[in-house]
Amino acid sequence: MARSIWKGAIAFGLVNIPIELYSAVRDHRPKFRLLHAKDEAPVKYERVCQTEGKPVAWEDLVKGFEYSKGQFVVITKDDFKTAALEKTKTIDILDFVDPEEIDERYFETPYYLQPGKGSERAYALLREAIRESGKIGIAKIILRDAQHLAAVEAIRDALVLTMMRFADELADLKDFTFPHKAEIRPAELKMAQQLIDNLTAKWDPAKYTDEYKENLMRVINAKLKGKRPKLEEMASTPQGAEVVDLMARLRASLEGKTKAGAGRETARKGAASKGRKTGRTGRHVA
Repeated sequence: MARSIWKGAIAFGLVNIPIELYSAVRDHRPKFRLLHAKDEAPVKYERVCQTEGKPVAWEDLVKGFEYSKGQFVVITKDDFKTAALEKTKTIDILDFVDPEEIDERYFETPYYLQPGKGSERAYALLREAIRESGKIGIAKIILRDAQHLAAVEAIRDALVLTMMRFADELADLKDFTFPHKAEIRPAELKMAQQLIDNLTAKWDPAKYTDEYKENLMRVINAKLKGKRPKLEEMASTPQGAEVVDLMARLRASLEGKTKAGAGRETARKGAASKGRKTGRTGRHVA
């Protein structure tokens, strides 16, 4: 069972619901350590004082803010609590908004909110009320000595809290240069739209896998056995190719997708025909 990383309460209006916060993501990528090439021994990291040139123990460390080059002010745990206005254990829902109005760039990391002991009924009530409203809650939470903006939404049986970025954390679009719509030719746009239509599918997260991670694990396992790895071909697109004729590239892409689609359709009809002959229903899975 995963351990909660934070315990507190969801607060909105005069309602407080005890909850526990759990990470909603799992990192399955292989972990690496730096080794000494000579003897393959792990390398230690030491926290060294720049003045004394000696290692510093964890208990002797404090946090400092560099207000000027080489000048620091020490910030203590009490200072962090003071700045938090004594609301370090509450997820304060400030508003409920239409999720369609929120730019996807604001969303970061998701967490699961699990009800605390005795708060299951209130938790379920809030979850269903949010689901029925079609809204998501916009909240603030203080976690790891920092205040975060967050979204609270109902997903299946869970209330999910997703950390968000504050407006001033997003780079301004005005600082970059993008092409204008006027530069697009209608024929190119129509062909690009056809290509998008041909690539349109239902969202199935299971079909997208980390091929690089899987191949890397094959390399690791092969090295452990002293064998050559058997690697899977990774889907790729031409890198660094200069687009000389956009229409030609779009046309070639469309022709390739059309042929592939025709092949799947033929296979589907064949399977359906076979299913009718044997009394079973042919079922095509995209």
